[in-house]
Amino acid sequence: MKYLLMIYGNQEKWDSIPAAEWPEAIARQDAFNKKYEESGELVGAYGLADASEARLVRRENGVPAVTDGPYLETKEYMASFYLLDCASEERARQIAADMPWADQDPVELWPVPHESPGNRK
Repeated sequence: MKYLLMIYGNQEKWDSIPAAEWPEAIARQDAFNKKYEESGELVGAYGLADASEARLVRRENGVPAVTDGPYLETKEYMASFYLLDCASEERARQIAADMPWADQDPVELWPVPHESPGNRK
């Protein structure tokens, strides 16, 4: 079964981390990614651009209508997401709890019950 892990943050949070701590934080995240890539449980990991670069796209009269995003006006926004392929929800919970930032902020875990046939292994 596939699971989506979502990490939330905001620019204020990123700016509060001292520059000297970033190399260790990146190394911890890289180690997490490598560990679960090697186990075959991490399908993909994706960091997103700052919320100021998000766009909302709607269709009006058959053409795209684009406005600045993100969709929700909140302090926190989705900063990155991970796609897992695990044997069970319990295993997905274990991996989510192993996320380097999980001791400071929650990791949102969603089952992915449907996918395009072209994406299936």
